[in-house]
Amino acid sequence: MAAGWSEEQLLNLAGERLGRAIGRYFPKPGNVVGYLGKGHNAGDSLVALRILRDEFGWKIAARNACPIEECAPLTRKKWAELGIAAPLDQAPGWRDLATPLLLLDGLLGSGTSGALRAPLVQLAGEMAALRQHAGARVAAVDLPSGIDPDCGRISQDTVIADVTFMIGNAKRGLLYGHAATATGALALVPVEPLTVTRSGDYELISPQTLDCGKSPRPFDFHKGQAGRVAILAGSASYTGAAVLAATGALRGGGGLVTLFVPDAARDTISAKCPPEIIVRGFHDPRELLALTFDSWVIGCGLGEMDAPMSEGLLDLISNSPAPAVLDADALNLIAKSGRTGIFRENHLLTPHSGEFARLAPDLRDLPREEAARRFADRIPATLLLKGCRTIVTRQGQPLWCNSTGTPGMATGGQGDLLAGVIGARLASGDSPVPAAALGAWLCGRAAEVGLNQEYLSEESLAPSDVLHFLGAAFRDWKSSRR
Repeated sequence: MAAGWSEEQLLNLAGERLGRAIGRYFPKPGNVVGYLGKGHNAGDSLVALRILRDEFGWKIAARNACPIEECAPLTRKKWAELGIAAPLDQAPGWRDLATPLLLLDGLLGSGTSGALRAPLVQLAGEMAALRQHAGARVAAVDLPSGIDPDCGRISQDTVIADVTFMIGNAKRGLLYGHAATATGALALVPVEPLTVTRSGDYELISPQTLDCGKSPRPFDFHKGQAGRVAILAGSASYTGAAVLAATGALRGGGGLVTLFVPDAARDTISAKCPPEIIVRGFHDPRELLALTFDSWVIGCGLGEMDAPMSEGLLDLISNSPAPAVLDADALNLIAKSGRTGIFRENHLLTPHSGEFARLAPDLRDLPREEAARRFADRIPATLLLKGCRTIVTRQGQPLWCNSTGTPGMATGGQGDLLAGVIGARLASGDSPVPAAALGAWLCGRAAEVGLNQEYLSEESLAPSDVLHFLGAAFRDWKSSRR
């Protein structure tokens, strides 16, 4: 306000940006119903509904918690400008509506707290029923109604959203893992007059908050500048892990990808790989120490290893100076051998919750954010802790929380793909934290784009599908369109 912005100008800007962010996230238009309270959160939603109708072709309707005359003055004005004859007096007859059906949760904003009360609780229940039984998706405006934006506490009857569009800034409580069941994916809607520029100890991974990976390649760019990625992965039992990691590095931008696999599995894995990937066999990992690469990805699908293989792998990890992603069975071996002192600054660890518990059993009962912080403080390496809200951090740096993803990624092999993408980013010259953050965002976004295809669903989405949409994810990152 001190800079000359009026309340209406801010509301219009926020609502317009919100509408465009929603329109890009849900690219196929259908029917959208705004569930509206009486404050400015509803006003933002009304402006967004206008944008969705006029710019993206959605059919719009509104379901109001109170009569229009009881709303805030600006909200009443935005209702008049929208031009809807009257709000719905009952739940939408979804069987007669064209899909997709999108519900916009504009009941409450970030200035409220505590459990929902009537009539909001009834409207929240209506949204839940439509989401459960009619295939509706829910987009929350700034926060899901009923959640505490500071601590992420979920009250009874809190709206369950598929994606939350946070206006201006990320709300700290929404970034916590325990809030994810209500918030779904997170999106940041930039509103420059409201944006806080100082950094904190818990930050959001998004193209609005990070600049890495956005510069176009020079026209005379060549494969050597893109980076040489070495991947040590796979076994006779886990051939797919090696292929996914190598293909992730290829699609993640690696200039030259070499996949090293145990001699016994070489022919089988080579037959499954894209032709652009070089596949070589090895007997002892120490054979590879004499080779020079820009990054390593080590551990995907190695399975149980005998003593010589285990010792060779630990020697390779200890003595290779290149940046290295340590994943899966490499982490399990280190945990089993008690060799966590092996970690160095060039290492980037990518455990899921089970692998993390084996690495740090004393931290397993702590909230994942606190556990990640404590673990990162005791080692010099970078940590990427996988989960529905992936965390990236290292000593002296904030916790970075990923904003993208979908429950459709709950399939074996997604972590192998992620490891390969991060390996490619490291080979291109990214430092470990930006490489991990961008890799996590890209894979999550690629999965989101995949689910916009009519032939894919949360149940059918596979890592090989995600690979196909990494290019679209890169474009969204570079243009800050998500």
